[in-house]
Amino acid sequence: MSRPATPRAPPSFAALVQSFFTEHLTQQRAMSPRTVATYRDAFVLFLDFAVGRLHKQPTAIRLEDITPALILAFLDHLEHERGNAVRTRNARLAALRAFLKFAGRRDVGALHVVEQALGVPMKRFERPVIEFLSREEMLAIIGKPGASWTSQRDHLLLHMLYNTGARVSEIVGVRLADVVLDGAACVHLHGKGRKQRTMPLWRSTVKAIRAWLRQNPELLPTSALLPNRDGHPMTRTNVTQRLALAVATAIPTMPSLRDRHISPHTVRHTTAMHLLQSGEPIEGIALWLGHESPTTTHQYVEANLAMKEQALAKLQDPDTAARRFRASDSLLEFLKTL
Repeated sequence: MSRPATPRAPPSFAALVQSFFTEHLTQQRAMSPRTVATYRDAFVLFLDFAVGRLHKQPTAIRLEDITPALILAFLDHLEHERGNAVRTRNARLAALRAFLKFAGRRDVGALHVVEQALGVPMKRFERPVIEFLSREEMLAIIGKPGASWTSQRDHLLLHMLYNTGARVSEIVGVRLADVVLDGAACVHLHGKGRKQRTMPLWRSTVKAIRAWLRQNPELLPTSALLPNRDGHPMTRTNVTQRLALAVATAIPTMPSLRDRHISPHTVRHTTAMHLLQSGEPIEGIALWLGHESPTTTHQYVEANLAMKEQALAKLQDPDTAARRFRASDSLLEFLKTL
């Protein structure tokens, strides 16, 4: 007579976390290293907080310990003690939710605990008004390239950011092999979620790239198009600093730039708004920016005051006296002949 099978013990919390990162995110969902790093950072912060709150080492934590009260306390800690914005708070919560859904499928016995923890809601927040630049302001920031190596690089950097509307991570990731200058000039961008898109280049951008390559003949196809002094790709901080310097240089000739917070993402917004104002449909702008859905792109319509003023002009002002229709003489004559 065979013995009944011994029930398998549920996986430990530590084992679940390891499987979540090494199997679920990396192998099963094939998430990019950047996304995995974002999830990892969220977990490091959460475990540091949980250790202090539960007085347990991370390996001793159980799935049952992750209660709604603990998660809410962690989220308050992020906002009020670490100074995180609501968006960052929600991103950390999204990482925890993804893990809990995974853990609930691996440990069915803890499903009721997981369901309670998943009840912690995302926090609503007001979407800030999009900041963008006029064409004159953007051209003043791009400026004219100086004689130095850094000035030439920064000029090309800002030119390409405005031309493509790329994210900083996309523009610093461009290699020489990603640039096509013959025929239909374009650049291949490697975007979020391993998505790639090809962006056309202005003739002025092509001219700037050719000048840059003549100055840097040692660049290889695998080299970063926009390197730092050590030959490595620029970092997000590098780009932000160089943009700030360009803005400061442009202020004497463009005073409207003074006392404004202008980030690399402002340039991306500027490209989108100028495309919209030129008549490009929302769907085309969504493809240009690499948005998952045109819904994300619709925020530019909401921020475009000029388009709202045009729409308002089509409505009759309440103080305007209504006009009676008066037929032209030719129309009256036509009607009389019927």
